[in-house]
Amino acid sequence: MDIHDFYDKMDRNNILLSFKGDITAELLTSILQIIESKMDNMQEEPKLRKKVYIVLVELLQNLYHHMDDPSLEANAEMARTAIFMIGKENSHYNVITGNYIKNDRVPNLKKKMDEINSLTPEEVKEHYKRTLNNGQMSEKGGGGLGMIDIARRTGKPLFYDFVPINDNFSFFTLNVVIEQ
Repeated sequence: MDIHDFYDKMDRNNILLSFKGDITAELLTSILQIIESKMDNMQEEPKLRKKVYIVLVELLQNLYHHMDDPSLEANAEMARTAIFMIGKENSHYNVITGNYIKNDRVPNLKKKMDEINSLTPEEVKEHYKRTLNNGQMSEKGGGGLGMIDIARRTGKPLFYDFVPINDNFSFFTLNVVIEQ
């Protein structure tokens, strides 16, 4: 591997931080501290720093709590890993995450993402309030608010993809755009 080429690609794409590996609680804290420090050094406006920080917390918690572990499968060739990148382009940040997800969860997640993306910003706010008040929990303990909250805070669509890996798993990617 040519490390300079890798560095150059990250530099050309304005990547501030990139991580691939197992997501742990300690890692979440470290990533948030690093990004907070970088935004301070870049002298970002407090409002933008807060928005980026809150969205990062939600995205990293989603990785931590909701990614599936392909290493538990028989004859597993994949490890429990995820990828996270944050970059800055002009006046906005791109936060990209990727993780394995069981294929049987793909249709439901795709449906939720498409529903969120079909709503206007005002409708997203109303959907958030309804979901917050319904008190239902998902199979992994969440209330289903994460993606809705991200769309509510950013006012942007959630750009996502599912790449089939094998009969059991796909790789779920999510790109969130955060503007001032």
